[in-house]
Order: sequence, then C-alpha cells, then structure tokens
Amino acid sequence: MTTAAPRRESDPTLPFFLRPAGLVLVVGVLTAIKLFVAGASGLAEDEAYYRLWGLAPALGYYDHPPMIAWWTWAGLSLSGDGSLGVRLMPVLAGMLGSLALWRTGLLLFGERAGGYAVLLFNAAPIIGIGGLMATPDAPSVFFWGLAIWALAELHRSGNGWWWIAIGAIAGLGLTSKYSVLFLGAGIVLWLVFVPEARRWWRSWQLWAGGAVAVALFAPVISWNAAHEWASFVKQFGRAVPHGWTLKYVGEFFGALAGLLNPITAVLVLVGLGGLVADVRKGRAEAGLLFWTSLPFLAYLLFHSFHTRVQANWPAPLYPALVLLAASVAAAPPLTGRRVWRGLAACAIVVGIALGTLVQIHAVVPITGAFARKDPTFQIRGWEGIRGAVLRMAKEQKVSWIATHGYGLNAQLSFALRDTTLRVEQVSERIRYVMAEPLPVEVVSRPALFLTEKRRDPGVDKLRERFGEVVRLGTLTRTVKGVTLENLLVYKVANPHGGDPRDPVYPLP
Repeated sequence: MTTAAPRRESDPTLPFFLRPAGLVLVVGVLTAIKLFVAGASGLAEDEAYYRLWGLAPALGYYDHPPMIAWWTWAGLSLSGDGSLGVRLMPVLAGMLGSLALWRTGLLLFGERAGGYAVLLFNAAPIIGIGGLMATPDAPSVFFWGLAIWALAELHRSGNGWWWIAIGAIAGLGLTSKYSVLFLGAGIVLWLVFVPEARRWWRSWQLWAGGAVAVALFAPVISWNAAHEWASFVKQFGRAVPHGWTLKYVGEFFGALAGLLNPITAVLVLVGLGGLVADVRKGRAEAGLLFWTSLPFLAYLLFHSFHTRVQANWPAPLYPALVLLAASVAAAPPLTGRRVWRGLAACAIVVGIALGTLVQIHAVVPITGAFARKDPTFQIRGWEGIRGAVLRMAKEQKVSWIATHGYGLNAQLSFALRDTTLRVEQVSERIRYVMAEPLPVEVVSRPALFLTEKRRDPGVDKLRERFGEVVRLGTLTRTVKGVTLENLLVYKVANPHGGDPRDPVYPLP
C-alpha cells in the first residue's frame, strides 16, 4: 500500500467533489434521497420486527442487544409510527458516519484519501442501498467507524483522553451487536504489535476507557442473566462448528466484495500487499486498520468453513476497507498509478447510480419480473393483504390475528397498526419478553391464523393446539401482477394444550 502523506493544509489540487464542500453536497443529496425513500417505501420483515422492539424498549432482546430498539424508539418518537420513523436514525447515522470517515482518512492518509473514503463508502451497496434499513448493522457500523476515528485522533494527537471516548464508543457498539467484541480484540492487538502504541499500556486513561465500555455494556449482561442468557446463547452458539465444508468460503468472499462494490474491492486487493508491508514495518496508521479488522475477518473466515456467513455480517469492516481503497486512490499518480484513480471514480459513479436506481425501484417498482429474487420483494404487496385481512376479520367476527413466524407477525403488525386488530405470534414468545403477556381474554377468543404457504403447519398440527380449525382461503401478495407469496388463512378457536401465553405453547 502506498499511502499519501497526511497534510495539515488544504490541497489546492483537489477536485471539487473531494473537497469538504463537494462532499457535503454529495452526502447531503444522498441523505435527502434516503429520507424520502425511507418514508415512501414499505419495511423489510426484520425492520418491522425491530419496530415492535422500538414500541417497547428494553435492556435486551432474544436476538440482539438493544441499540436498534433504542434508535427505533427515538425515530418513532420524532417522526411517528411509520417507515420513516423506523429508519430515521440509521439514515442520519450514515450521514454522521461519513463525516467521521472523512476525518479518519484525513488523519491517517491525507485530505484526498478522506474524500475518496467518503465517496467510496457511500458507493458501497451495503451503505448506498442497505444504509437506510433499520437493522442492528446500522448502529454496529456507525460505532465501529467512530472507534476507528477516535483511535486515529488518539494516534495523531497523543492525547490519552481519547481513550475515554474510545471506551464509550466501544460500549455503545457492544449494545448494538456482539461482534464489536472483535473490535476490542483488535485494539488489544494494535497495542501489542505496534511499537508506537505500546506506551498506552502505562496510561490510566486506557484502563478507564475499558471500564467505561464495561459499564455501558453491563445492563445488557444483566438482562441476559435475568433471561437465562437468551441472546448470548443464541448468538455465541453460532460460533460452534457442526462439521466442516468449503462450499461457503467462496460465497463469503464474493458477498464481501459485492456489497463493498466489486470495483472498490479491486483497490482493496491492490493495497493489501502494501498494507501488510507497512504493518511489518510497525507503521501505526497501517497497523490501526490491519489489527482492528483482523480478528473479526479471521472469525468470519473460520465461520465460513462450517456454515454460511450472512452477507450483512461483515458490515462493520467496510469503513476500514474503504479507507484502504482510498489510500490507494489517493497515492501520488506516478507511472502506472493513474489507473487507480480512474477505478475509484468508476466505483463511485457506478455504485451511487446503482444505489439510487434500487432506491427508486423500492418506491416505484420498475418491474415485478424478478419476483422473490428481487431484493425489495419483502416490502411489496402489504396494502392488498391489509385490506383482505380486514375484510375477513369483519366477516368472521374476530378481534385478533395469530401467527407463528416473527417476520409475518411483524409485517402484519405494521400493516394493521392503525386498526383495532391485535397481531400476536403465538410461538417463540421469548422474542417479546419486553411486552406484556398475551391476555387470556384475548387469546381465548376466535382468531384468524395466518401463515406463509411454505411454512404451513397444516390442519392436523393446528388441531393439536386449537379445538376448532377451519381453512378459509389463500391471500396472495403481488407486485405488478406477479405473485410474490401466498398466505394461508385459518379460523381457529378454543385453544387447548396449555396456557397460550406460555413459551412452551408454540406449534409443533
């Protein structure tokens, strides 16, 4: 990796879009587009699920730590119970994260690299498209990026008080996603293997920052202790191998490059050899990116040898990856190196154009031909389902809807949020320990039971839990006349086999 020397003064040769004013313009326009799309398009099923968390904020949840619930609660409080409210904080975090990334690039590799980092970051599909989605990845990427920025400030200034900020950011990151533990391991490696950083072991602020991180994460530990370590068992249980295979390794690297932007990935590969060389020389800037990323990257690679790595899991690594790519693009354009700036420009234009096109498609579907292969299929067709459910509920004289899958439950809850119909998942009640238990007077009444056709338990299984089961029909979710999904509807009544509020109540 050839790095640009950090500059204290503004570089007069910088193009407008790499200058602060140009970057503010680009990021501002992209943020405005995201805010519009956030409010004008439907929610993915996980977003709708986290909306339920935001309606009942708690210190922990079965699936993840609570930060996304707190962000959702804040957005709903500011913008109301709609898709914009659910997505408001992630969109704003993307804007603030771009600012922190610019400052990080400036401190480590110079002003030109800071500009490239911001543009390449926003041209990454996981940010340009996924950046408006309300999932735990949004706060996880945000706080991971802030931690890299604070470490860069620490390195450049030599001011030990930055350790307090680093500890606070890391603690907030841990309340976002447990994978931020790997960032902590990376910081330790940086302190061990970078000669310039070893002096901080003697600093009391380092240890105080660690204490701040633990203090901020302590409520999540307390919640888990009170709930049989539910989310710890769920998440850390994934790390345990159950056999070995090579089938997911290529998929992991393909998804990593694809969501980064394949052209940006080329710049990362170009810079990787130089980065390792600089790390061997003990250069703190290179070591900061390398050591803070290595533990998580190594774990994900290990995970890919026994099961699939979900495409979104590497998301916290993208700030470091775009910084590496930006350092290549910002290198002096000597013989044979001008091509890297051309590649960076191509990545930026193609990535931002593609992201904008997909966002337009999310609001106004261009085609329905891709059906379930369309990345926006989860947000489609719910208005039609809403109308049909309301008609059937009125005809059957029921006051609540039962489900047995969290995704469908969340989508129906969102679609019917302004009605009197109550929507409840009767299985996996541990997902809703933050909410009030299901009242017997509600669940003892007749209900419509909805399920995706592919997950239909069947009449016989339903009769093990309900005395009366009648198949009513099928509802079809469509986009532009193309079928996306069929939902089966049953009328169920007279539950038996135990208290339906009990977590052991789920369908077999």
